[in-house]
Amino acid sequence: MTKKILILNGSPRAKGNTVQLIKSFTEGAENAGHIVTRFDLQKMNIHPCLGCCSGGKNPDSPCIQKDDMDKIYPAYKEADVIILASPLYYWTISGQLKCAFDRLFAVAECNENYENPKKECALLMAAEGNGYEEIVYWYDRLIKHLGWKDKGKILCGGVFHIGDINGKKELNDAYELGKSI
Repeated sequence: MTKKILILNGSPRAKGNTVQLIKSFTEGAENAGHIVTRFDLQKMNIHPCLGCCSGGKNPDSPCIQKDDMDKIYPAYKEADVIILASPLYYWTISGQLKCAFDRLFAVAECNENYENPKKECALLMAAEGNGYEEIVYWYDRLIKHLGWKDKGKILCGGVFHIGDINGKKELNDAYELGKSI
């Protein structure tokens, strides 16, 4: 069965190691017949959440702020699978990804019970080191709260400089994850 996959790329590096994970994942997913949409958040005009709880009045543009999130909302609502892709920054996701993800709450505000759409998801992450305990804790709690189903985590450490990921097994792991969705 063909699935719609949304990748939220939180890496600021256009040719960085996280992007290489995304490319491998995408190749596997597309080879399996899935449709992949990717947003490079660094290139987008996305403002932080205001915490106003005033969204949800217009399902086509759920947040009161009008910026590039209006490009993401339709893909998010249609997606079966959400891929969170980010370098590991201070033991968590990048600010770009956190900012965009926070703004997805406006979609939950469209539901009178503030329920988020049910999704499958996965985490793709590259890092200089190998300390993933905090991000795994955060990710596992996030998807439990949202009621989402985890499809996997690809965590590739020891890849600080652009290109350090070349030859790493995690690239194949990302391909296989994409193929298995």
